[in-house]
Amino acid sequence: MKKSPLQKARATYSPKLPVVLTGAVEAVLGKPTESVANQDEIRELFPNTYGLPELHFEKKSSAARQANIADAPINVGVILSGGQAPGGHNVISGLFDGIKKIHRDSRLYGFLMGPGGFVDHKYKELTADYINEFRNTGGFDIIGSGRTKLETKEQFDKGLEILRQLNITALVIIGGDDSNTNAAILAEYYKAINAGVQVIGCPKTIDGDLKNDVIETSFGFDTATKVYSEVIGNIQRDCNSAKKYWHFVKLMGRSASHIALECALQCQPNICIISEEVEAKNMTLQEVVNGIADVVAARAAKGDNYGTVLIPEGLIEFIPAVKSLIAELNDMLAARADEFAAVPAAEQRQWVISQLTPANAATYESLPAGVARQLTLDRDPHGNVQVSLIETEKLLSEMVAKRLKDMAAEGKFNGKFAAQHHFFGYEGRCADPSNFDADYCYGLGYTAANLIHAGVTGYMASLRKLTLPSVQWIPGGIPVTMMMNMERRHGAMKPVIQKALVKLDGAPFLKFASKREEWAMNTCYTYPGPIQYFGPAEVCDQPSMTLKLESQGL
Repeated sequence: MKKSPLQKARATYSPKLPVVLTGAVEAVLGKPTESVANQDEIRELFPNTYGLPELHFEKKSSAARQANIADAPINVGVILSGGQAPGGHNVISGLFDGIKKIHRDSRLYGFLMGPGGFVDHKYKELTADYINEFRNTGGFDIIGSGRTKLETKEQFDKGLEILRQLNITALVIIGGDDSNTNAAILAEYYKAINAGVQVIGCPKTIDGDLKNDVIETSFGFDTATKVYSEVIGNIQRDCNSAKKYWHFVKLMGRSASHIALECALQCQPNICIISEEVEAKNMTLQEVVNGIADVVAARAAKGDNYGTVLIPEGLIEFIPAVKSLIAELNDMLAARADEFAAVPAAEQRQWVISQLTPANAATYESLPAGVARQLTLDRDPHGNVQVSLIETEKLLSEMVAKRLKDMAAEGKFNGKFAAQHHFFGYEGRCADPSNFDADYCYGLGYTAANLIHAGVTGYMASLRKLTLPSVQWIPGGIPVTMMMNMERRHGAMKPVIQKALVKLDGAPFLKFASKREEWAMNTCYTYPGPIQYFGPAEVCDQPSMTLKLESQGL
């Protein structure tokens, strides 16, 4: 395969490993843990893996090293689960190097195209020569990924067959909150039947919503937001040059607004909507529109008929009235999917209205036909509406245009309004990882190898103190059950890792809130430029602004 000059140069990068992991290590156990909520329910569902202690690794003393029995080789399986995130290849590289350090005859097997490959026994042994082709590269093409959910006994037993056939005693699942929830369920099952298989997770999602007090960030967030911020900066430069368009930019992030907030901190747009704030203030869709229109009108009064608006992908779900509607639609369509499918397309809107409670029926009826239709389209694997299919950026700009027309009739707007629309999503998922993500992912994989060596199961690999230089990061493991609560999925209550939403009293949001009025009225754009891989640390190795601001309170 032909490689670009950058690919060749990037292949020579050596991730900077935490110094603790560069020699022999020992696991230091902390206090027993409990789930973040619904303790009784989670304990009952995970009797064998609930209440495990946090642990961190320290360098092993000389006496302990001398007394150590020679390690035996281990066979490990790895799965990439869910959507792509920059750095996944380095997690696998770190895992490979970590188990090879334990014993040179250790072997790593990758299950192809996600959890489905595990169930269907499709795999590939990952050798040094093969892995070397993927170090420091983006994408998940080393073994592919998929969204098959691991949730049934039949799947667990089928997967166990191939694990035993290959003498695999540990499985690493690299994924987001749902994938790691499934990893915890798998760990519990294998522990309950004494299968002799450890299950370890790694925190992956560009959305940034898999984090908490012990997992500081998920991998891929840093790179993806830097990619988006580059193109937003480019658009703002164009915007400030042409001075004739309002750019409505929708950004990935269905369940939380971390991406939009980070990009706002990096680029300083005129408007950034934070879904969590919309929900907290119980705002209607029209109130969101009015707020945008007011800024457009105020800038027009200064002669500035241009600007940028950042919109989180999942905004529509955070508007309380629409959120209530979607919740009822999710339950109804989960229970009556066949009945709905049998209704002629021309009659489906009226059929839905007739099945909803009065308040939700009124909300549904008030939506434009296209948006209402999109709310009843196929669900994702978790039973949720696919909000990425809803063109929120166009919906908002059309409603803003209508509002401005009304304001003009009232003498409150005397300007021009022309909109451009963008959706930045897939562009950021497979970029070559930033130095931060390259280091972070390699360290996570290496930490996963040490968790396997420590003999634990039901843990997620973690690195902490991430705003320090990477050689000072603290590696360890967090029990997955510690992060869980109960949520409604497919009409039933199920255990899941609690998603991290933007905290309105958190440092990143407060920083944004303190500046947004100035950014709205003035043109304060910043232009982050492309990710830099070579050069001074202050240009190449900086973590996200979100992480830096959050660390101030740690």
